[in-house]
Amino acid sequence: MDKQWYAVHTYTGQEEKVKTNIERRIRSVGLDHKIFRVLVPMEEEMKIRSGKKRLIKKRVFPGYILVEMVMDDETWYFIRNTVGVTGFVGPSTRPVPLQPEEVENVLKTLGENVPRAKPVWHKGEVIRVTSGPFTESTGKIDDINVKAEKLTVMISIFGRETPVELDFAQVERL
Repeated sequence: MDKQWYAVHTYTGQEEKVKTNIERRIRSVGLDHKIFRVLVPMEEEMKIRSGKKRLIKKRVFPGYILVEMVMDDETWYFIRNTVGVTGFVGPSTRPVPLQPEEVENVLKTLGENVPRAKPVWHKGEVIRVTSGPFTESTGKIDDINVKAEKLTVMISIFGRETPVELDFAQVERL
């Protein structure tokens, strides 16, 4: 049998603990020739708190981990009976492996170490400023510079629409 990737459902917030449990148990039970990798897909996101930029790690799929393994009765039982695992994604009798393209996309995303500020903005969208001198102001997006992660927002100052340049992380959707 070939090794394939499977999505495993866990209790939300327990992904790292389940990953550690599986990796520890793999060695003690001797299944390292059938279970190869366990991943908790994470991405870095830029946030501004108290006027300072911070990188935070955010789970891409909360409540799920990815396991690369050879599926047979022994590995199915092993993973299914790990503390914190609620089951595999797919029918309970035989889990469905992830499509190779899906796994490639996830692994590519994880390979990029470029922190991204989310969400993606659209011209004309109304936003609220969350930090800086214009905190709590609302405005309409006039221009977007994705590379510099900056927005030009039209904010009403003294009754006049004024362009203000803000970081992606300084604004939120209304």
